[in-house]
Amino acid sequence: MNFFRGVMGGQAAGPQPSGAETIQKLCDRVASSTLLEDRRDAVRALKSLSKKYRMEVGTQAMDHLINILQTDRSDSEIIGYALDTLYNIICSDEEEEQDENTQKQVDDLGAQFTDHFIQDPEHLTLLLTLLEEFDFHVRWPGVKLLTALLKNQGPQVQGVILVSPMGVSRLMDLLADSREVIRNDGLLLLQQLTKSNAAIQKIVAFENAFERLLDIITEEGSSDGGIVVEDCLLLLLNLLKNNSSNQNFFKEGSYIQRMKPWFEVGDDNSGWSAQKVTNLHLMLQLVRVMVSPVNSPGATASCQKSMYQCGLLQQLCTILMATGVPADILTETINTVSEVIRGSQVNQDYFASVNAPSNPPRPAIVVLLMSMVNERQPFVLRCAVLYCFQCFLYKNQKGQGEIVATLLPSTIDANSISAGQLLCGGLFSADSLSNWCAAVALAHALQDNLTQKEQLLRVQLATSLGKPPVSLLQQCTNILSQGSKVQTRVGLLMLLCTWISNCPIAVTHFLHNQENVPFLTAQISENLGEDERLVQGLCALLLGICIYYNDNSLENYTKEKLKQLIEKRIGKENFVEKLGFITKHELYSRAAQKPQPIFPSPEEMLFDHEFTKLVKELEGMITKAVHKSSEEEKKEEEVKKTLEQHDNIVTQYKELIREQDAQIQELKEQLSSMTSQNEQMQATMTQQLSQIQQHKDQYNILKLKLGKENQNQGEGSQVNGMQTEELTQLREDVEELRKQNALLQTQLDDKDALINKLVSKYEIRPLERVKSILDMTIEAEAKSSTESRAELEQQLASSTSTVAILQTEKAKLQTAVQESKKEQDDLLILLSDQDQKIFSLKQRLKDLGESVEDEDEDDLDAKDQMDDDEEEEDDDEEED
Repeated sequence: MNFFRGVMGGQAAGPQPSGAETIQKLCDRVASSTLLEDRRDAVRALKSLSKKYRMEVGTQAMDHLINILQTDRSDSEIIGYALDTLYNIICSDEEEEQDENTQKQVDDLGAQFTDHFIQDPEHLTLLLTLLEEFDFHVRWPGVKLLTALLKNQGPQVQGVILVSPMGVSRLMDLLADSREVIRNDGLLLLQQLTKSNAAIQKIVAFENAFERLLDIITEEGSSDGGIVVEDCLLLLLNLLKNNSSNQNFFKEGSYIQRMKPWFEVGDDNSGWSAQKVTNLHLMLQLVRVMVSPVNSPGATASCQKSMYQCGLLQQLCTILMATGVPADILTETINTVSEVIRGSQVNQDYFASVNAPSNPPRPAIVVLLMSMVNERQPFVLRCAVLYCFQCFLYKNQKGQGEIVATLLPSTIDANSISAGQLLCGGLFSADSLSNWCAAVALAHALQDNLTQKEQLLRVQLATSLGKPPVSLLQQCTNILSQGSKVQTRVGLLMLLCTWISNCPIAVTHFLHNQENVPFLTAQISENLGEDERLVQGLCALLLGICIYYNDNSLENYTKEKLKQLIEKRIGKENFVEKLGFITKHELYSRAAQKPQPIFPSPEEMLFDHEFTKLVKELEGMITKAVHKSSEEEKKEEEVKKTLEQHDNIVTQYKELIREQDAQIQELKEQLSSMTSQNEQMQATMTQQLSQIQQHKDQYNILKLKLGKENQNQGEGSQVNGMQTEELTQLREDVEELRKQNALLQTQLDDKDALINKLVSKYEIRPLERVKSILDMTIEAEAKSSTESRAELEQQLASSTSTVAILQTEKAKLQTAVQESKKEQDDLLILLSDQDQKIFSLKQRLKDLGESVEDEDEDDLDAKDQMDDDEEEEDDDEEED
C-alpha cells in the first residue's frame, strides 16, 4: 500500500512521475499482484485517471482490464471499476464545448479503442454474460459500456450480438429491471442495438417489446410523461419504420388501439411543455409509420381500417379542430390525418363529415382550405393542408364530385363559403403561393376523372360588373397571357394540362379560343432565360396534349394543322427540346420521390407529385405524335381499327373457350358418372354370376336327391316335398335375374343414346366455330401493318395452340368414349352369356319335368305337358 500511495502522489521526496509512468506502474500492479485487494486498488486508481489520461490508460491498460473481467468475476467491486474504466476510455463524457477538429480526434480515439475491444468476439460475449449479474455495480456500467460500443461500431457489435445465444433476450431483460436508472439506460442501449438492423428489430419485437414499451409509456404518463416516454417512442420508431414484419405484428397484436389514449387532449391546451410537444410529435410519427404511402397498399389499408374502427382517426380530427394547439403539433396532426385517410374510402367519407366547432358549423375541409389560401399562415401549415386535401381526393371520385359540384351554378350557395369558392379565390388572388396551391388542389379534383373534367367546363366566373361571365378555363388562360409570376403560371399550366389530358371535349373548348394556340407557340419559340424555361416546357406539354387528344372537330386546329404550325413556327426538334425542360428541372426529381409536398422555401414550390407522373406518361407519347406524318397516322388509325377488330375476335374466341371449357367439364363429369355406373354394373354382373353358380350347385343337389328318390320309394313323399319347396325358390331366383337383366339392358341403351348425343355435339360445333374464328383472324392479319404483324402472329400462335389443346382434349374424350363402348359391349356379351346360362338352366328344369314360366311358346307347351303329367300322377294315386 505504501507503493500505491507513492504512485498516487503522496508526500515522498524527489521528482513526481509522469501520468504515463504512473499508469504503467498501475498496470504492472494489476498484472502482477496476487492479492485481490491490491488489484482492486490499482483498477480504482486507473478509473480515476481514465478521463484525464484517456489515451494512456486505453493504450496500456485495456488488455489488463479485459483480463480482470475474465479472472475476477467473483468480486463485483473490481468488475465494476474495470467496466467504468473501459467506458471512460471508449466514450468521452466531456461536456465542455470543443472545436470540430478536437471532437473528431475524440471520436476517432473512441472508435480505435472500440475496434481493439471487439477484435475478439469473446470480449462481447463476456460483456453480455456480465449483464446477467443483478448487482448494480456490475450491471449499470456494463449497460453503459455496451451502449458506447454500439455507438462507435454499431454494425460489427450488432453482428456479434445477433449470433450470440440468447444475446438479444439478455438485453431485453433490462426493461424489466426494477431500478429505473438501469431500465432507462437499457432503453438507450436498445435504441442503438436496433438501428438499421431488421433482423434484430424482429427479434426484439417478438421478445414482447411492444407490450413492455406501451406499458412503460402508460406508467410514465403518456404524452405528459418525461424523457423516458420519448426514449420508448424512439425505440418503437426504430422497430416499426421500414419493417413490414413488425408493422404487421404490431397491428395483429391490437397495439394500434392502445395508441388512441395518447391523443386525448383536454379542453385547456394552454401551457404545453417542450417535452409534451416532443412526445406528441413522436406519437404522430408512429401513426404515420403505420400508414405511410411507401408501405404495401394492403398493409396500409388494413391499418387505416383499424384506426377508424378503434376511434383513433376521430381523436386526431378532434385535435385538428381544437383551439390552443401549438402550430407545429397542428401541422403534424394534419399530415398524420392526411395519410390515415389517403386512398381509404371509409376514412375519406368520415373526414368529409367532420365539422369545425364554429357557429354555424363549417366542414373541416373548408376551414383547412381557408388556412391554405391565407398568406398570413405559416408556410409549413399551408403545405400540410394542401397534402391533406390531396389525400382526401386520392382515388376518391365521390369526393372529387362533391368539390367540383360546389363550383357549378346549380349548387352554389350564396350564404355560405364552399371549398370551390375558396379554391377559385386562391386561384386568382394576388399571392402567387395561393395561386399555386389552389391550382394544384383543383387539379387533384380532376385527377383520373373524365366526368369532373367535363363538369368543370360548365363553371362560369363573373369578372367585373357590366361584363359577361367567362368560363373558368378561359380565365386561367387569360391570367397566363398577362405575364404573372412564374409560380402562378406554373400552377395554372399544371392545372390546364391535367384538365384537358385524356378529355377531347376539354381540348376542343381550349382550342376554340383563337388566342390560346398563338400564345403557346409564341411562348415556346422565344429564347428566354433560365427562370422561364420551365414555363416554356409546360407550354410545350399543353400544346402537345392538344395534339394527342385532338378529335379533329375544329377545322382550323386539327392534329395535322397543329403539327404543321409547330414545324413552321417552332421546329419539331426545338419543340421536343423545350418539352424536355420539365424533367431536367432540378426540382422535378425531388417532387417525384414522395406524395407529400415538402419544400425548403415557398419559391421552390413548383412541382406536384401527381403531375410528375402525368409528365412521365405523356412525354414519350407527345414526342411520337409530333414526329408522325399524316400517312403514318392513317396507317396507325387503320392498325387501331384492325386491332379493335382483332380484340373483338379475341373476345369472341375467349367466350368460345369458356363455353368449351364448360362443355369439357360437363363431359368429364358425365364420363366419370358413366365410369362409376359401369363399375357398379360390373359388380352386379359379378354378383349375378355368383348367384348362377349357386343355382348350379342347387341343381346338382336336386339331381342327387332325385336319384335317391328312385332307389327309396318309401321316402318319396318326403323327397318330393323338399324338392317342390326348393324348386319354388329356384323359380323365384330365376325370375329376379330376368328382371335385373332387362333393367340393365335398358340402362345400357340409355347410356348409348347419351354418349352418341354428346359425341356428335362435341365433334361438330366447336370445331366449326374455331375454324371460322381462325379464318377471321387470318383476314385481320393480312390488313394489319408490318409493325403490328409480329404481335398478331404471336396471338394467332397462342390461339392455334389453344385449339390444339382442345383437339387433344377431344381426342382423349373420344378415346374414353370408345373405351366405354367397349366396356359396354363386354357387358352385353356377359349378359348374353348369362341369358344363355339361364336358358340352359331352364331347359334342365324342363328335363326334370318342372314347369318354368316364360314368354316363349315352347316354354308354355312344356308347362302344359308338365301339368298333364301331374294330373296322371294324381289319378294313379286315387286308384291305389
